[in-house]
Amino acid sequence: GRALLILLLSATVSLLGGLIFGYELGIISGALLQLQIDFHLSCFKQEVLVSALLIGALLASLVGGILIDHHGRRRAILVSSLVLLVGSLILTLARSFIGLVIGRMTVGFAISVSSMACCIYVSEMVAAHQRGLLVSLYEAGITVGILLSYALNYIFADVDEGWRYMFGLAIAPTAMQFLSILFLPVNPVKLSSWDSDCQKGLIQLQNTEDRQTAKREPYKEKHYSFLDLFRTRDNMRRRTLVGLGLVLFQQFTGQPNVLGYASKIFHSVGFQSNSSAILASVGLGAIKVVATLIAMAFADKAGRRVLLMAGCVVMAISVTTIGLTSCIAPLAMARDCKAAADPNASHSLTQHPLMPVSSQPAVSPILPALGAGKSQAGPGFAATRSLAKAFASTQSREGVPDSSLTQKRVLIGQAKEETVGSTGPPFGGAPWAERTVLNWITLLSMMAFVSAFSIGFGPMTWLVLSEIYPAGIRGRAFAFCNSFNWAANLLISLSFLDLIDAIGFSGLFLLYGLMGVMAVIFIYLFVPETKGQSLEEIDQQFSRKR
Repeated sequence: GRALLILLLSATVSLLGGLIFGYELGIISGALLQLQIDFHLSCFKQEVLVSALLIGALLASLVGGILIDHHGRRRAILVSSLVLLVGSLILTLARSFIGLVIGRMTVGFAISVSSMACCIYVSEMVAAHQRGLLVSLYEAGITVGILLSYALNYIFADVDEGWRYMFGLAIAPTAMQFLSILFLPVNPVKLSSWDSDCQKGLIQLQNTEDRQTAKREPYKEKHYSFLDLFRTRDNMRRRTLVGLGLVLFQQFTGQPNVLGYASKIFHSVGFQSNSSAILASVGLGAIKVVATLIAMAFADKAGRRVLLMAGCVVMAISVTTIGLTSCIAPLAMARDCKAAADPNASHSLTQHPLMPVSSQPAVSPILPALGAGKSQAGPGFAATRSLAKAFASTQSREGVPDSSLTQKRVLIGQAKEETVGSTGPPFGGAPWAERTVLNWITLLSMMAFVSAFSIGFGPMTWLVLSEIYPAGIRGRAFAFCNSFNWAANLLISLSFLDLIDAIGFSGLFLLYGLMGVMAVIFIYLFVPETKGQSLEEIDQQFSRKR
């Protein structure tokens, strides 16, 4: 009975942790529409507000590992829940722009620590044959959280100061997570004697065979310094290579940007009205949830390597397809950030409180936020992309009056040049029927990409990271890789427009396809299969292998 209770509570902690993460990533898209009117936010201020969460998360991944390793996973989750409650209260009661930024940074810090601690804690609490399922539950929570945030964005869109409710509602799941973790035992890893004490927490959930092995060779917890991650001791350098490779390929296969481009594709296929675009984005969210559930079901049966490689192959094929179709029938990538300071802009916004389509992509990153499948989804946050690229373009063209307009002209002009230069017929030359077919192919490719990400890189990266390091340094190692994940996400988001200027839209997507192929090779060569093995067995397997 007690073992089952621990199992259920572990599952609850994992699911709620993910739910809060996804919710906080997605909710800003709807809140921004109201905030920019209530606080008269310029484009730059909107960028700062969206990036604040990322900055908080990046800070947490630099210091969070020390907290997790030295004070235990359970305490780290408790602390992050309290910090998140404080951040949510700051946001709900905010009266100024600075208050909002501080609130978002606090929330970013908390969800980043929580994301690392939850994955590690759950992976250590449960038996080898259930670990894949329960750690993947975190990623499922993220996708559900993003969907939930869209639904609430829609509900509170017309409510006066609805953003306060949007931010405030995060308090409920946080409080539930805090209460769940209070009933769970202290982390088994911190206990000194593997044989006696650990049976209180960990061994109970494992089968008798595991228990016998554990008794035969008592597991000595070793102590590691941070620099050991780069040394050959216990093959740590190879483990670090695996961890960094996974988080970097997770971002460099273009996941934050493919989703940022979603509204454009929906528009071109014929989702013209705002409500249908919202429904389309919710549809994409639903696909993510279903795909993550499939990954959960197969994580312990098919194994991590198989799912990672299969997901990468499909992602590579689908981005390459998008790249090739955009060669034949290009879509101009125009960005238009309307600041609320412009009276016309605020007027149009009050008329259409939810405008997730390309009329206002930067202001309303509703669709982009789907990229957050950490992907903790990573944690990728594509909404930043639309805002950050706005910032980058404004910076680079400071001397030019009305930079967004200039940039639009540059991009449309460049799209025309690309069309003329492409092997296919020019923009006007592609018959309407052919264009429709190509647009649908693009849309289906994008759905395939989203599903493949949610089956492979989305959940599996974090599962493998929570397994491959020895207990003594697991928190710091996870945090180290996580910081690269956030940094790569920012880099990919910021370089999007510059890369389009340099190699064209189709070129960029073909580059993502190439990255996907490289990721498959990397996984094949370096990532070991860890299904069905206890954490100690995985550690010994790594230590032995040269």
